[in-house]
Amino acid sequence: MPDQKNKKLLTSDGVNEDWFSYATEHSEKIPQILLELEKETHQKVLQPRMISGRLQGRFLSFMSHLIQPNTVVEIGTYTGYATLSLAEGIPEGGTIHTIDSNEELVTIQERFFKKSENAKKIQRHLGKALDVLPKIDGPYDLVFIDADKENYNAYFEAVIPKMRKNGLIISDNVMWSGKVLSQANPMDAATQALKEYNKKIRSDTRVQTILLPFRDGLSFCRVIKGLDE
Repeated sequence: MPDQKNKKLLTSDGVNEDWFSYATEHSEKIPQILLELEKETHQKVLQPRMISGRLQGRFLSFMSHLIQPNTVVEIGTYTGYATLSLAEGIPEGGTIHTIDSNEELVTIQERFFKKSENAKKIQRHLGKALDVLPKIDGPYDLVFIDADKENYNAYFEAVIPKMRKNGLIISDNVMWSGKVLSQANPMDAATQALKEYNKKIRSDTRVQTILLPFRDGLSFCRVIKGLDE
């Protein structure tokens, strides 16, 4: 039976903040550049909660180190926290292509990317992802989708033909603060799109899928048959 006294620790998003704090404290130390970026994001950007959290950033870094990807594609840069985290595991000569259409965030992105010891691995693209993706050659080893929710399915379909076998597609915010559990009719477009996307990738025979209720939900799709076959 769950510990009843821990119920009061749950936020409106259903996240036990004390558990996350404990997990973060007992995980790899956060790099100083990410602490600085987190602080600046909260000081200067209107929706700072969109930044990848500390524990999620360490998780993305961990996955990148495991995979050792040569080509990473990130759809949705925001201020670059996930970009820098993923870049940590890319070997020399590898590249993370990060795509965002928000010009107002370019200054922060560029300043922190240049400060990073992995600066040479990062290639920033300004524009709509569906316009940029055809210009980025595959095979892709790792893709991180964290942009407008209505286009998740379109992004998935755009990248999967360029994935290598056993490549990984990670999609963020797929629990959408629990809104995907709603039965409301009608529901907002982002929630509806995510519900359809989650259902689609679960049944897609091109991938093996697991959805983890981590932070705001992360889905992992392992590509079964890739471009390199």
